[in-house]
Amino acid sequence: MTPRPPSDDGPKKNSAKKPAAGKKTAAEKSAGRKSPARKKSARGVSAVARIPDAADGGAGAAGNAPAVPEDGRAVPEGGPGGADPVGAAAKAPGSAEIDAADRARLLDGTHHNPHGVLGAHPVPGGIAFRVFRPYALGVTVVAQDLRAALQDDGGGFFSGLLPLRAIPDAYRLLVTYADAERETEDAYRFLPALGELDLHLIGEGRHEELWKALGAVPMEHQGVAGTRFTVWAPNARGVRVAGSFNFWDGSGHPMRSLGSSGVWEVFLPGVGEGELYKFDITRPDGSHTLRADPMARRTEEPPRTSSVVHASHHVWRDADWLARRAERPAHEAPVSVYEIHLPSWRPGLTYRQLAEQLPAYVADLGFTHVELMPVAEHPFGGSWGYQVTGFYAPTARLGTPDDFKHLVDALHRAGIGVLMDWVPAHFPRDEWALAAFDGRPLYEHPDPQRADHPDWGTLEFDYGRREVRNFLVANATYWCEEFHIDGLRVDAVASMLYLDYSREPGQWSPNEHGGRENLDAVAFLQEMNATVYRRNPGVVTVAEESTAWDGVTRATHHTGPGGFGGLGFGLKWNMGWMHDSLDYLAHEPVHRKYHHDEMTFSMVYAYSENYVLPISHDEVVHGKRSLVSKMPGDWWQQRANLRAYLAFMWAHPGKQLLFMGQEFAQGAEWSEAHGPDWWLLDPAYGAEADHRGVRDLVRDLNTVYRHEPALWERDTDPSGFAWVSGDSADDNVFAFLRHAADGTPLLAVSHFSPAVRHGYRLGVPEDVPAWHEVLNTDALRYGGGDVTNPHPVKPEPTPWHGRPASVQLTLPPLSTVWLRPA
Repeated sequence: MTPRPPSDDGPKKNSAKKPAAGKKTAAEKSAGRKSPARKKSARGVSAVARIPDAADGGAGAAGNAPAVPEDGRAVPEGGPGGADPVGAAAKAPGSAEIDAADRARLLDGTHHNPHGVLGAHPVPGGIAFRVFRPYALGVTVVAQDLRAALQDDGGGFFSGLLPLRAIPDAYRLLVTYADAERETEDAYRFLPALGELDLHLIGEGRHEELWKALGAVPMEHQGVAGTRFTVWAPNARGVRVAGSFNFWDGSGHPMRSLGSSGVWEVFLPGVGEGELYKFDITRPDGSHTLRADPMARRTEEPPRTSSVVHASHHVWRDADWLARRAERPAHEAPVSVYEIHLPSWRPGLTYRQLAEQLPAYVADLGFTHVELMPVAEHPFGGSWGYQVTGFYAPTARLGTPDDFKHLVDALHRAGIGVLMDWVPAHFPRDEWALAAFDGRPLYEHPDPQRADHPDWGTLEFDYGRREVRNFLVANATYWCEEFHIDGLRVDAVASMLYLDYSREPGQWSPNEHGGRENLDAVAFLQEMNATVYRRNPGVVTVAEESTAWDGVTRATHHTGPGGFGGLGFGLKWNMGWMHDSLDYLAHEPVHRKYHHDEMTFSMVYAYSENYVLPISHDEVVHGKRSLVSKMPGDWWQQRANLRAYLAFMWAHPGKQLLFMGQEFAQGAEWSEAHGPDWWLLDPAYGAEADHRGVRDLVRDLNTVYRHEPALWERDTDPSGFAWVSGDSADDNVFAFLRHAADGTPLLAVSHFSPAVRHGYRLGVPEDVPAWHEVLNTDALRYGGGDVTNPHPVKPEPTPWHGRPASVQLTLPPLSTVWLRPA
């Protein structure tokens, strides 16, 4: 009987392939010898060439167990399978055949301890060998001088009782198929490859390096190369590994349950990197489901869904960057972020090709960081990565995990930090992924009202379950430690914090105190932030949180007025500033005086949190128009408004974030299908200078920003900001001072009216002898009218705006001007 074709649930790639007759694999090398004649002995074993005893050195004295591994892990009582050493599966003294109950459970995929049945076990009369090899025609045990053909018990089961005093060291199996013979290790002779400490930490929900304990890990175990497969599936009746190495039939590779931990484990010798796999899980109702590995570190490229055995070989070259990044906390450092959707920034580029172009482009524009929209694996590209199925795997659309590491490495060596969007708020319902993973709610909350995310049709995590919380906390540290990510922007925090988020009355239940706060989510976010900051100096976490929750960026051990400790984030997106300022800019200049407070209100709460000012992808999609298209007026006025707004944003307290394409005034909305309109910067295009001018301004904004500590050093300190004129509504003027830690000021004046204002008087400090214009968004090189203040401006002893001195400036139309002490 030849192996049947792969399961339809398996991947299509290479799924129809099987080893050609006579071919050898790394895992199962043919012995090059013919099987001995199958003559049954009185004990049900065909004749053996020689039976070694203790004097031969091939086996110890009767009753000796295999040597304890060098890693010191405990050996379960009864040997590798943890079963009774007498061999519970033996039918009777002198027999090795598997009994009917164990046989049925192995065939059904419901055996919790296959190692206690299969493999080699001491029994009365010798050593019982039991093998389950579906589709095999014969199995022979080979060890030193030992060569014994096992009895064919039917259905892929083979057994034999050999009159040995102890289990032979490192015996192998010679398996005969219709088209080949292969010599291989017996997967069921190995001790568990997962230590007791790992299991204890998993049970406690405190395994901070969970990715090293669960999933598929290529390794050498008991001197043999292979892959350890482990998965958490506490509700499963049985778990098997199916993959490209067994023709997607996992019946011959059942896993053992490691007690109350809910973890299942098997070490498969000879299985190595690049092999595809899934877990064949027997659900509580007896049905089967084929699932991708929740801990997979590599996946097939969507729409294929298999996990891939992976080991990293990347050699990092960013040690200098990592050593420097912790020198200054993010809220006291210059941070200007270029947000990118990698698959569409330059469509068609791989991670390695992006590494050749992206660092140079970002460095030229002067951004300090990039923020990558989610790179974790996701089945639907139109979700932009925000519906994750592979939380531990960079998307295979652009290359391998090592290719992604190469990109991060290249950005670091160019002096650019890497932030990554991280999505612990929800996950999709795909039946091959996390949803009802082992037949019952596991990663999602068991209460359907709590589990169903009303906005996206997805499932919310059960933050109150310690293993689920561990899965997510470890995932946060995983990206920082394995991929050297410098920060995590946590998506949809508000939807996690409130039990009634997007829910009507009757669709949610209060917490134990009668409130609407999700206490489990609060505890999870606090633990995640505390763990990430403790383990990864210099990393920053950023919350996308759109409500007035108190203490998002407060330390977790500091209790606020609401009785909660801070969430522990380093920064928070200022969604209020974004909405208010864009609403103001959308009005025609003649109407803006009636909305003046929309631009000033942000300073009422500017120091309540550590803020980022975001103009993200969310603001330039789904009919919201691109940033320049939001501006009123003709094309010249739209660009002038955009330039003035960007300079206002860069001068405002808080860090900056700008989505790709907006840096050169792209007129169309962003689409993941084609990315930014780079052709706008083609010199052959008639309006190229208009778009290049905006990009030149962004470059200069970043350059001046990085060299002016007044613009970032006191972003979270009220002493770093002072209004000069915050109430000039009729003039559409906003003027304020920013101060560095040493007191050095910078004067920023934004004028959102299309008129030129000559001799506009503003109060200034009297101890500055002269002011020099360092940036003017109306400059000719940016596409403006070149109305500037070309000479140093000296203060006059004329009190103004409550200050003892004042200056007179020329304010260009729809512009922002920065001045610093000359």
